[in-house]
Amino acid sequence: MLIIAALYHFAPVPDTAALRGPLLALCEAGGVKGSLLLAPEGVNGTIAGPREGIDRVIAHLRALPGFADLEWKEAGAEEMPFGHMKVKLKREIVTMGVEGVDPRASVGHYLTPDEWNALITAPDVAVIDTRNDYEVGIGTFQGAIDPGTKSFRDFPAWWEENRERFHNKRIAMFCTGGIRCEKSTNYLLSQGVEDVFHLKGGILKYLEETPPEDSLWQGECYVFDARVSVGHGLVPGDYTSCGACRRPVSAEDRKAPSYEEGVCCPACVDEYSSEDRARFREREKQIRLAAARGERHLGANSG
Repeated sequence: MLIIAALYHFAPVPDTAALRGPLLALCEAGGVKGSLLLAPEGVNGTIAGPREGIDRVIAHLRALPGFADLEWKEAGAEEMPFGHMKVKLKREIVTMGVEGVDPRASVGHYLTPDEWNALITAPDVAVIDTRNDYEVGIGTFQGAIDPGTKSFRDFPAWWEENRERFHNKRIAMFCTGGIRCEKSTNYLLSQGVEDVFHLKGGILKYLEETPPEDSLWQGECYVFDARVSVGHGLVPGDYTSCGACRRPVSAEDRKAPSYEEGVCCPACVDEYSSEDRARFREREKQIRLAAARGERHLGANSG
């Protein structure tokens, strides 16, 4: 059994470049794969590997100045959901693109899953899903507002255009693991919104802790690894990922005439050239040949 650990933490990182090499080496030595983002504001990512390897990476990060309170969420996996390990240097660990947004200064009120259920059914509460449109498309909370954003950078502009809709409303926000809401709630507070709440631990913690019979979640939750989606109990869902555009693909989508495994799905059928399609078909061929040899092709969809 492998462990999948999703983590983030906001704390100053004075020299991200100096941290990258030792962190990457530690991951590789412990059989850990996935992706970690380092920025001056902190760390964010999802990794997978054996128990001992994951524990060593977590201990390494928590030993950094300001990182002792780093939290993470775990799930089990029978197969490695990532093809390789990446440690990237970024300007932000989740890109909002607004100067002055600082979750270390102030954030909304954290709510546990039980508290969340009580809040979002109140008539004076507007529930906002801060994720991208393709994520919202496969599952969200009952009654949640979908901003229809293509990326998190689009959220501030959406808010400016729609803020009057939420006059005299309390705002409840949620995302996959909680990191986007650290920034979006700080942003709303800076815009003068007084009552802002967010789901602590995000959808993943909610699905882990909330029994299906008590849940207000509808559908599945998109995750950024080979599982593609998860349901209650963090059990892998029914979605796969398009080999071309990487959007989630349902069982119904896979029956569509426009679907070709590894090449296109109904969402991206008109987005690529014939040359692109030929390249995707060759990649899919090599992936299948590698699988027949009992190997994993580097181009396989592994997050």
